[in-house]
Amino acid sequence: MLSKNQLKLIKSLALKKYRTQHRLFTVEGIKGITEFLNSDYTLHHLYTTKAIFDTENYTLISETDLKKISSLKSPNTALAIFEIPEPKPVKLDGLIVALDNVRDPGNLGTIIRLCDWFGIPELVCNLEAVDCYNSKVVQSTMGSLTRVNVSYLDLEAFIDEHSITSFGTFMDGENVYQKQLPKSGIIVLGNEANGISGTLEKIIDERIAIPRFGTLKATESLNVATATAIILSEFKRGSTER
Repeated sequence: MLSKNQLKLIKSLALKKYRTQHRLFTVEGIKGITEFLNSDYTLHHLYTTKAIFDTENYTLISETDLKKISSLKSPNTALAIFEIPEPKPVKLDGLIVALDNVRDPGNLGTIIRLCDWFGIPELVCNLEAVDCYNSKVVQSTMGSLTRVNVSYLDLEAFIDEHSITSFGTFMDGENVYQKQLPKSGIIVLGNEANGISGTLEKIIDERIAIPRFGTLKATESLNVATATAIILSEFKRGSTER
C-alpha cells in the first residue's frame, strides 16, 4: 500500500524542479529498471507488483497503485526511483555529440540510444535542452542512459575553449558522403524547428550536410534524431575504412 507521502513524491518527479530538488528520477518497466540496477546508478526505492528484481529495497504494490504512480498508459510491472548522480567531466577523446536546444523528449532519448549504439560515450547539451531525466526521455533510451554521459553546459563556451574540430549540420554544408571525416571531433546538431543557433553557428569549424536525393527536393528538413543516425553512421563508417 502506497502512503500519501510516497505517492506525492513520485508524482512530483514528473517535473524537473522537483527532480532537481530531490535529486531523484523515475524508471519504469522490467527491462529499463534492470538496466539501471546493473549500472552505477543508486536505487532509492522500487515499487513492483511482482518480487522479481535482485534487490531487497522494494515495496510490493497492487496494479491499481502502479497505475496511480505510472506515467505510462499501460504500466509494466514496476516503477523505480533512482538517484541523479553528480555531473561527470566530459572526456575529450574520440567523437562527442552536442545538441543545441533539442527540446523533444523522444528525440533526446533516441539520440542517447544512438550514441550508445555507435559507441559514443559523451553527449553534451546546452542548458536549455530537455532534461535527460524526464520520464519520457528515460523510457525512450531503453537503458542506454546508463552508458552515455549526458552533460548540460554552456555549449558555446565548451566548443570555444577546446581545440577540437567542431562539425555543424546545416542545409548548405558540405556533402557528408563526399567528405573525409576524422575519428574525433564535436558533432553539433540543432533545434527541431530552427536548427543550430546563430551565435553557435559563428564558432563552428566545418559545415556538413545530408544531401536530398528526391526529384523535387521539397522536404524542408530531417528529424534531428534521424539526422543524428545518418551522421554518426557516416563518421563511424569512414573511421572503420581507414
